[in-house]
Amino acid sequence: MRLSLLLVGLLPLCLHAAPPAAPLTSSIRAGFAQRDITPDIGMEQPGGYGKSYHRTFHDPCKVRVALFDDGKKTAVLIGLDSLVVPRQVVLDARAQIEKATGIKGDAVLICASHSHSSGPVGMVMPGEYDTASDLVKKLAYEESSCADPGYLLRLTHEIVAGVVAANTAKVPVQLGFGFGHEDKVAFNRRLRMKNGQSWSHPRPGNPDILEYAGPIDPQVGVIGAWDLQGQLVGVVVNYACHATTNPGGISANWIQYLEKTIQGGLDTHAPVVFMQGACGDITQVDNLSTAQTPKPEEWSRLVGGRVGAEAIRVLLTMPKITAAPIDTRQEVLKIKRRPPSPQRVEKSLAIASQPRPAGDTTDYLFAKEILLLDHLNKTHPVVDCEVQCIKLGPACFVSDPAEYFVQYGLDIKKGSHHLFTFPCELSNGIVGYVPTEEAFGPHGGGYETRLTAYSNLEITAGTQMAKKGVELANQMPAEPKPEPPKAPPFSQPWTYGNVPPELE
Repeated sequence: MRLSLLLVGLLPLCLHAAPPAAPLTSSIRAGFAQRDITPDIGMEQPGGYGKSYHRTFHDPCKVRVALFDDGKKTAVLIGLDSLVVPRQVVLDARAQIEKATGIKGDAVLICASHSHSSGPVGMVMPGEYDTASDLVKKLAYEESSCADPGYLLRLTHEIVAGVVAANTAKVPVQLGFGFGHEDKVAFNRRLRMKNGQSWSHPRPGNPDILEYAGPIDPQVGVIGAWDLQGQLVGVVVNYACHATTNPGGISANWIQYLEKTIQGGLDTHAPVVFMQGACGDITQVDNLSTAQTPKPEEWSRLVGGRVGAEAIRVLLTMPKITAAPIDTRQEVLKIKRRPPSPQRVEKSLAIASQPRPAGDTTDYLFAKEILLLDHLNKTHPVVDCEVQCIKLGPACFVSDPAEYFVQYGLDIKKGSHHLFTFPCELSNGIVGYVPTEEAFGPHGGGYETRLTAYSNLEITAGTQMAKKGVELANQMPAEPKPEPPKAPPFSQPWTYGNVPPELE
């Protein structure tokens, strides 16, 4: 009886059902892949101005690859669980990728997540100070964070292997694009102080704090790729927040929980390719909060979980399209370093010539950095800064090789005519912190503006890169907004519901 009633109830709906849809086709193919780049216990842990070593393991570090092919051109987005990506690694990987697959280097974007719990990729590169004085060589190789040459070769190899695997795995797909909003886990770490300056991390509870010195970028940029049977094959996420939660030991940092949240929430093993946004002044630390900060593991789960949950919401609501034209632009800017004055070099030499002090080593560390910078300014006074744009349908990825202040990312989004613009910092090389010009003004200051071997470009560098990014992005035509399929034309209302109230 119940089955008969159910069938009768469904009959009116069946009578008005749309005819069977034509088989789905797509002009865009995509492939996703990942490779392991977990460093060994005992290797250097990058991210500071001195040496530190990995003692424990928490979770693997990966190369994650998203490859797209529109039938005319191929573009590749690569996310690394890495502090930075050295320029030479990028150049070597692109050359090997082109040899193995035919994909041109200007269509390959390699972005580091800035995980402070990853492998030894910096800060001092192999051989970089071989022609320096004995003191400077000692300061560079024995007292600074150094890249491991064997690890760099492995990183290059796994980037290439990941692209080859993604190219082999590509299938026709439906793509979705969207923005979410997450403003509870990322904060500007520079604060306006009563003395008129802006300080980095003045610490919660500091009575001299007035307000945040800059904005955040709460947008969670998401691209989803599904095969023609509706199975998720990969996800790309763009968000701006330092990867400094350091959950304990070797780790992809909070990005591991971004991946776990998306994969667990959608019951999938599809790779999640993370592309770091402009977060040079953005971290998980809220200097205006007086609440006790979470422990590292909890903090990592909090950031990754909330960004991942927002990405899921976007994935579940985005319309899908089956055509996404690909285009690319690229230009390498030549930008000068800011040289230290002779007087500062002389003062730094006097400090760094003495044994490293016990206790507070701030003066010693930054004297060391001035001497390293002085050598770089003599050997490489001009730095290559690649700006690259990759268009994928209505989305455009705009790269820079810096720890880029968030305001520049917002400026690029505002200036771009593409519907979904994703700034990607620490991409295709590393030139250190690039603050806004305002940060060098009378009300500026803070850690990021300190002159070091890592952070030293002329103060207009960020503006130059942002303008070039917008210029290159807008050379490529914008695509229309993806829309959900239209419902069939109205025929008649549902006969079960088109009645007045029945009171008896």
